[in-house]
Amino acid sequence: MAFNHLPAAMHDALGPLSATPVTDSVPMATNHGPGRPPESGDSRPSPGTVLDRLTAGAGRAARITHTEHLPPRAGRHAVWPDRIRPEVINAIQLAGVDHPWAHQATAAEHALDGESVVIATGTASGKSLAYLAPVLTTLLEGSEAPNGRGTTALYLSPTKALAADQRRAVKALAAPLGNSVRPAVYDGDTPVEEREWVRQYANYVLTNPDMLHRGILPAHPRWSSFLRSLRYVVIDECHTYRGVFGSHVAQVLRRLRRVCARYGSDPVFLLASATAAEPASAAGRLTGLPVHEVADDASPRGEVVFALWEPPLTELHGEKGAPVRRTATAETADILTDLTLQDVRSVAFVRSRRGAELVSVIAQERLAEVDRSLVGRVAAYRGGYLPEERRALERALHSGELLGLAATTALELGIDVSGLDAVVIAGYPGTRASLWQQAGRAGRAGQGALAILVARDDPLDTFLVHHPEALFQQPVESTVLDPDNPYVLAPHLCAAAAELPLTEADLALFGPAVPELLPQLVTAGLLRRRTTGWYWTRRERAADLADIRGEGGRPVQIVEAGTGRLLGTVDEGASHTAVHDGAVHLHQGRTYLVKQLDLGDSVALVEEATPPYSTTARDTTAISVLETDTEIPWGGGRLCYGSVEVTNQVVSFLRRRLITGEVLGESKLDLPPRTLRTRAVWWTVTEDQLDAARVNPEQLGGALHAAEHASIGMLPLFATCDRRDIGGVSVPLHPDTLLPTVFVYDGHPGGAGFAERAFHTAREWLTATREAIASCECEAGCPSCIQSPKCGNGNEPLHKRAAVRLLGELLRSAPPPKTETPDPPDLPGPRTAEAGAEVTG
Repeated sequence: MAFNHLPAAMHDALGPLSATPVTDSVPMATNHGPGRPPESGDSRPSPGTVLDRLTAGAGRAARITHTEHLPPRAGRHAVWPDRIRPEVINAIQLAGVDHPWAHQATAAEHALDGESVVIATGTASGKSLAYLAPVLTTLLEGSEAPNGRGTTALYLSPTKALAADQRRAVKALAAPLGNSVRPAVYDGDTPVEEREWVRQYANYVLTNPDMLHRGILPAHPRWSSFLRSLRYVVIDECHTYRGVFGSHVAQVLRRLRRVCARYGSDPVFLLASATAAEPASAAGRLTGLPVHEVADDASPRGEVVFALWEPPLTELHGEKGAPVRRTATAETADILTDLTLQDVRSVAFVRSRRGAELVSVIAQERLAEVDRSLVGRVAAYRGGYLPEERRALERALHSGELLGLAATTALELGIDVSGLDAVVIAGYPGTRASLWQQAGRAGRAGQGALAILVARDDPLDTFLVHHPEALFQQPVESTVLDPDNPYVLAPHLCAAAAELPLTEADLALFGPAVPELLPQLVTAGLLRRRTTGWYWTRRERAADLADIRGEGGRPVQIVEAGTGRLLGTVDEGASHTAVHDGAVHLHQGRTYLVKQLDLGDSVALVEEATPPYSTTARDTTAISVLETDTEIPWGGGRLCYGSVEVTNQVVSFLRRRLITGEVLGESKLDLPPRTLRTRAVWWTVTEDQLDAARVNPEQLGGALHAAEHASIGMLPLFATCDRRDIGGVSVPLHPDTLLPTVFVYDGHPGGAGFAERAFHTAREWLTATREAIASCECEAGCPSCIQSPKCGNGNEPLHKRAAVRLLGELLRSAPPPKTETPDPPDLPGPRTAEAGAEVTG
């Protein structure tokens, strides 16, 4: 019997962190807009004062598990390189920037020297200006060519909204330069009549990787004059290009470089990133080029007070009688309400669109109980809004008309909302980089800021609020991507061959896996080998083989049953969990129930409804080992990494009450199984290790199952993945290993690099997993430690104490870290119980 978990198949840090206590607080942001008159003396309460007021209510202070004080930092100015045109410097000064920060000048120098560079500094540190100064200088020089377009630049962003924002910003900054700089957005929303003008006349084109992949590169002859003059490629928010999506984008960029070379250009890449570990290395993997890094943030920062907040336990009970905490959504709504009543301008970041709407609605209801005139001071902000709606919300927040905003990550990626006093983050966003990017939305004018992380009821969030050193004393994560994944590389080789026949000289550009992959593509009839190279000979568009944001396969269309209106699509790989019969589906603020999922026609029929619950799919999984790439002895057991085949089947779904998370019921589903070939990390234990851990046969299945659930929950702390990116299986006796085994695997064909990262950080990862289980206050397991809402086995069996003993014994056998390549600092050991001891909990 297998016990498993497979969920469905995107940040700036504030610079180097310091735990030095701050005794002198600075005022919070004071940049009042016309709709918000300044208070007496134009002063705002300090972040510490705001937090004290929040925790003044009954039982509130006990919810704060830790408060971190980050001291203010002074800025360091420099001068622009003398090769920046005086007209550009004048335009920058007219925009209110008299002198650049030191990191801006350094990045501009690299760009002017023809060196690719990544700027990895904090939120509001001026990354855009760092790359725009050399780009505008080059475009100004190019405008003096006979054709008026001697040089061009390409800007890539992960979202349409960010590209549109950047166009507005560039247009305003470059206004004093006249028609020398002609920015234009080119994406799926660009009217057909405008596209030819963009191709022929725009010299700064703003687009996204999807349009580059499907629209520009396949039609490169029509873009020949633009590509021939291409001097710079700007990649904004480059830290979002991770996992499978990042691997696809890496290959799209290699195709771009190859096509540019055909037209005689060799563009310099300018990347803007959240603060990340080894940004130059990550940028190099993304672009395939050597990249210089600028990571010393010279911009000023005000005092930051960062509180970790754990919602209280309720009187409700979950599965198997487990205790249930108040939801992060309800707790965040209460905090947003109190901040609004304090006249504190705030944003609450919520992971889902539905969650953002819920926080807004709950806050409005609470405010109405106090003063109905305050209801309009809080709103929701998420993807799916029209551009004019987004702009109106941003203006209202700038002016002070709005005091509180419940937002998804649509607000996180660089859209300009400044002058906030506080940020509330409903649940750990998955990476430290994203956490700091969201927190950095407050105090963006160098003023003091308050940030609060509200923990969800899951292992990782619970661990973090009780182990602040894992947030504040650890570097941000490395960006994980694997461009050599054959499932990613193969369709891009076909697309490249369709753009220009592949030659022997091209192979090194696409990586070491190409020589082995090309014969397979020829055998499959996708490419044809000739003496001059490899050719695409089919009628279909080769670019359509790669869905760079999805899993491939035919997308499932979501159709409103009564009207036939197409609401959207969902990847085929995610359809079983997202739009199964009875699923709750949210679209642009409206809630729908799925009446029927027709897999044959790839259609999900939905009807508008207002159910008082959400739905969560559950599945079962079997796994087989195809190949073991590497293994390390851990005592008698082994830690392994390699290729596996996973067979997964969605079997049921839970209905949960919206506010409390209470389970209302479970319904069975009849869906076909699906097979996935991917990469996994797994570990085995021997009978001697089980004896040493005092785990008997009756406890074994529950111990492995509990360790599997918790380890999946903790992996995002060590790899830049979401819990939905990975799956797991635990088996008391696996037929391939002939031992008790726990598997954790990438939920993407061919792998995404997450399991490999887990293998290389296994000691720290499993230490944190053991600590998360051992330090939980519950008696026998709960959602904060070992229960998973997606478990297809109904969280049966689980054995908390045996899991702690088993992991303790396994870690005792782990080899020490290699001295020549030291591991990251260990997380502290368990505080509740010694390794192998019973948890008294």
